[in-house]
Formats: sequence, C-alpha cells, structure tokens
Amino acid sequence: MAVGLPENVFVTKLDAAANWARSNSLWPMPFATACCGIELMATASSRHDIARFGAEVMRFSPRQCDLLIVAGRVAMKMLPVLQRIWLQMPEPKWCISMGACACTGGVFDTYAVVQGVDRFIPVDMYVPGCPPRPEQLIAAVMEMQEKIKRTGTITGKEFAQRTAATGPQPFDVDELRRRREVTPVPGLEIYGQPTVQR
Repeated sequence: MAVGLPENVFVTKLDAAANWARSNSLWPMPFATACCGIELMATASSRHDIARFGAEVMRFSPRQCDLLIVAGRVAMKMLPVLQRIWLQMPEPKWCISMGACACTGGVFDTYAVVQGVDRFIPVDMYVPGCPPRPEQLIAAVMEMQEKIKRTGTITGKEFAQRTAATGPQPFDVDELRRRREVTPVPGLEIYGQPTVQR
C-alpha cells in the first residue's frame, strides 16, 4: 500500500471502475406492450443507434439483463409476469418506465390497467410522453449511466435497502379494491402493498 493514502481510496477506485463498466454495458430487457414499443424499436435502429451508449444488447431472457424498460401500458393480468421478470433479473439491476401509460396509466384510467408500474416494482427513471420520442429514451439511458456512475459500489451494497416498491400511495377506493384482488406472485413478498393511513 502506498504511504500516506487511506485504505478506502483503493475501494473508491474499484467502485469507480465497476460503475464505469456497468454504465457502459447495459443490457436492456424490453417489456413493450403498446405503441411505446415501436419507439423503443426505433431507438435501436441505425438512425438513433442506441449502440453508441453500449445498450444495444437487448435480451429477452431476464437472467441476462440488468436494465428493464417497461414501454407501454401494463394490464393487471400482465402484472405478475412483469414482477416475475423483475425478480429473475440479477442484481445490480435498474428500471426505466417509458411513456405515460407505464408511468401513470396514461389515458387508461380503468380497473384493468396498472396506474403506474412504480407501485409494484422499483423504478429508477421515468420517460414522459405519449409516446416518447427515441431521443427521450436515449436521454434517459444517458441519465441512467450517470446515476450508475454516481451511486454504485463494487459489492452492490446500495441494493440491500431496495426492499419495497417506491411508488405513490393508492388514493382511490377502486384502486385499493383492485390491489386487494391481485393474486400475489410467490417470492414478491418483499414488495408488499404499502399500508394506507386514513
């Protein structure tokens, strides 16, 4: 060890190297269910070329991915599938909610559509729009890369605290009823429904 340098300098350098590698080699798992999926596909085309940012390796196997991109509306029947995919992805992992439908339910304010996926899985980045342009998704990937460089550690200890979905509390009586009727997915007990204070 160099004289006069504290031990945590080396750990900090290792964290920086790991964060640089993770941020420049994102493997997205596309969960495209509607028109936002077309914009997601356009992002990978030669015109927009998401490969410039190291995120062109789109895999449809969650065990090989570290970035979940939820593009489009999610129906209540699809929610257990989305949660199972999230659970199958290895840590460290991140999530982008793309489009108004994935972020807030969009124009589909109905009992059958999830009013924001952040109520059921943790979301790191939101891309607004209906549908958002490919440039917006690329901007979100760049912001995600910066976030990974700032917050990551080589041991992944920052993910130990990620034990609950981070979305807003339910406020509608119908939404509370729908959440009670959702069949829980085994293994997702850590993402339990938040308690509502009346």
